[in-house]
Amino acid sequence: MADLLITHIKGLVQVRESTPAPVGGSAMAELPVLSDAFLAVEAGRIKAFGPMHELPSSLKARETVMATGRFVFPGFVDSHTHLVFAAFREEEFVMKIKGATYAEIAAKGGGILNSAAKLRAMPEEELLQRSLVRAREILSTGTTAVEIKSGYGLTTEDELKMLRVARRIGKETPLTVKTTFLGAHAVPKGHTKESYLRLVLEEMIPAVAAEKLADYIDVFCEEGFFSVDDTLRIAEAGKKYGMRPRIHANQLHRSGGVQAGVKSGAISVDHLENIGEEEIEILRGTATMPTALPGAAFFLNLPMPPARQMLAAGLPLAIASDYNPGSSPSGNMPLMISLACIRMRLTPEEAINAATLNTAYALDLLGDLGSITMGKRANLFITKPIPSVAYVPYAYGSSLVDTVIVDGRIQS
Repeated sequence: MADLLITHIKGLVQVRESTPAPVGGSAMAELPVLSDAFLAVEAGRIKAFGPMHELPSSLKARETVMATGRFVFPGFVDSHTHLVFAAFREEEFVMKIKGATYAEIAAKGGGILNSAAKLRAMPEEELLQRSLVRAREILSTGTTAVEIKSGYGLTTEDELKMLRVARRIGKETPLTVKTTFLGAHAVPKGHTKESYLRLVLEEMIPAVAAEKLADYIDVFCEEGFFSVDDTLRIAEAGKKYGMRPRIHANQLHRSGGVQAGVKSGAISVDHLENIGEEEIEILRGTATMPTALPGAAFFLNLPMPPARQMLAAGLPLAIASDYNPGSSPSGNMPLMISLACIRMRLTPEEAINAATLNTAYALDLLGDLGSITMGKRANLFITKPIPSVAYVPYAYGSSLVDTVIVDGRIQS
């Protein structure tokens, strides 16, 4: 007997027999949708699915949900967030409105250093409780797996505190959480860049590894922050402790972050607002996933990553939220899909592939998540009644997620 049976699904989205690799280029326009479908779940995994007329009369379930007029999607996988932070920074939002740039705000003690000061003053338990609110918020909008970075501590003790909180979110919520050590996010007061690099390399990385707190290592490779050489040093040091690189690349300038990411074997290079033909060519044929963060580009009024050029070159593309207090104060993945369609000119099919299948790859979760595939974990969401898949990005800002299911269990 199945644990859960969903019947009369208007469209079962992202149905694939297998997912051996992410999708790229023209294949991103292909989003398999099964009409008038059913889906059965057993022991937290997808047991069966197909058209309603093929539903076996012998298939019984402990709980049945009718999804008439509704679509069922695999849960979103958000592969880039800074979900653990002490407080929002709406005062800097006002500064931006009045014309201050990201760099000017940082120079006045705002930005990352502002978040670091607030985080250091906050006890771990309070930081957890504040972060849990955001974790439950993204779960309600269809995200069932998320990457969470450190980077607002900038001391060994506080970086560890952030990563402990991120790990606890994975235990205290239904979310699948992957963690990333981002000690190289900014240079804190009282340090030269070289003295801080030594701290990251000689103290922080070993301490993070000793507690097994991070799956990945990241660097903000950007002018005024960390250079290509710095990035490669940190990435290589993290790899020795089993942390695979994922790099903040080419957000504000042609920083060389893409080149550093590919050279270090990074699983992803994220942001990409400032890339051209050289970076696109370097990414071709690699295992590094280009990841766009349209919420950050939108919020900072930066150019959007050149998605159409990337797909024309045959590249895959992932889309994540960059949920953080300074440059993308939203973890709403349906909104990110809307921005990707409106501002990056992706089709709805391309954007949904980018936010499910390809982000699952970018978190080493493709074998379990990102598609409706037999045997994968039953991480799903059911929409409210909607006319089509395209309505999800079209109705930007609307609340279209009705029911979230994680490991076959309906979330209240």
